[in-house]
Amino acid sequence: MRARGTATFASSGATRGILWMLLTMFFFVTTNAIAKDLGQRYPVLEMTWVRVVIQALLLMLILRGRYFRALATPRMGLQLVRSSLTIGATISMFAAVQFLPLADSSALLYTSPLMIVALSAPLLGERVGARRWAGVVVGFLGALIVIRPGLGVADAAALLPLAAAACQAFFEMSTRALSRTDATVTTVAYTPIAGTVGLAVAAPLFWVTPDLEGGLVMALLGIMTTISQFTLIKAYQAASAATVAPFTYTGVVFAAVLGYLAFDHFPDQWTILGAVIITASGLYLLRRGRHELPPGRDQEGGMSTPRGAAAEAPARPAASTSPVASAGRPRRKNPRR
Repeated sequence: MRARGTATFASSGATRGILWMLLTMFFFVTTNAIAKDLGQRYPVLEMTWVRVVIQALLLMLILRGRYFRALATPRMGLQLVRSSLTIGATISMFAAVQFLPLADSSALLYTSPLMIVALSAPLLGERVGARRWAGVVVGFLGALIVIRPGLGVADAAALLPLAAAACQAFFEMSTRALSRTDATVTTVAYTPIAGTVGLAVAAPLFWVTPDLEGGLVMALLGIMTTISQFTLIKAYQAASAATVAPFTYTGVVFAAVLGYLAFDHFPDQWTILGAVIITASGLYLLRRGRHELPPGRDQEGGMSTPRGAAAEAPARPAASTSPVASAGRPRRKNPRR
């Protein structure tokens, strides 16, 4: 009876984790769709700035007096670099969807886990076996199928989601490094700072005063981004990374459906093929990463902001009633692969 109760609880947790992850992916794709529509009237930098300002205000409201105390860190430089990377990823992705269909942009963004594996060897000194290198190569071949360079399929515009993927990869790696010394609440608090301050300085150069509808929709971007961070953390609190991480790739499906419903864009057969290859490669790397962990260890996992998800992502926060409630102390990391 006890074993059956434990199995039922684990199954329930897995279901909750998967549902939280699906909700996260829906929010992520929806923010890109909103940005695609708003981009017809307002500059990408303006949308990004309003988004991060709303995100910062919401975090201050949620954390209240703890927000400024949370900013104390011995690694402020790396925190600001990480914050800048997430802004770079956002700007690149918001710009990408102005020129490419949602499905194409999303498929190319999912090369981020491949980049993390490729970079973990030279930058983190991690061992990457021949099979995982093969998975990386096959995944990038899938990206080439989506881009189809030289065939007139928005070659230059395809660099934008790849730039977002690169920023996301370095963002994930910096998050992993910071988790060794800084509490989760500190890293979350720093996330919108670089964009809030840096883009505010340049705001007069690109600002277009929005009407009431435009202002409210831009604010919605910030609200949905903040909510998606919480739903992502809830997903990894409810179930293991090995259970929920594969469902990050449902973002490609959401992007295809939403792109068709909102913009009458449906991916062609080459985009579908490339997306399938990228997804299969990412799932293979996730499986290989889990296979290579020492016995009894859980797979590391996590996702920012949209952004990227894979076997190589940062460790999830410890379980608590709120994403920041249990973040009062640095978390121990699992041994590296």
